[in-house]
Amino acid sequence: MNDVREDPAGAMDDVEAVTHAVLTASRLLVAVSARSLAEVEERVTLPQVRMLVVLATRGATKLVTLAELLQVAPSTAMRMIDRLIAAGLADRQTNPTNRRETLLQLTEEGRHTVADVTARRRAEISVIVERLTPKQREALVDALTAFNEAGGEPLAPALDDAEPYPLGWVDTPAAYEV
Repeated sequence: MNDVREDPAGAMDDVEAVTHAVLTASRLLVAVSARSLAEVEERVTLPQVRMLVVLATRGATKLVTLAELLQVAPSTAMRMIDRLIAAGLADRQTNPTNRRETLLQLTEEGRHTVADVTARRRAEISVIVERLTPKQREALVDALTAFNEAGGEPLAPALDDAEPYPLGWVDTPAAYEV
């Protein structure tokens, strides 16, 4: 059943048509993301890349905080980080302000992996966007901005921003618990 309504200005609002278009676009974006991971997929899984991105954007983080940010159990986060450490992409260090705590962070290779995946993803999205007319681009920016705001997702950074959120995870106050 389509949920078609009319707004006060008389414009039709077809929730099913919009949902269908967003699902189709999400399929395209998942494919872009998967292709951006192609060069690292033998070393890391998509959930592990997500963990790398969280560490890249948050810096040294406690395991419990990392698990909360990823919305996984601490035991799952521990298994994931163990695999990343074995791959040379992350490491553990003792918290200098509380020797009983361990902090997790990226290695240089881990930072390079995140930057590489993000650059490939950005390049492929740029190729797709270049196929649109300027008017379509403007409409897409407006529509996606509204969609992201409705979903509570902050804007992705500009290419030259110092603190990137390359795969779009929300910055929450819990992220700063160390």
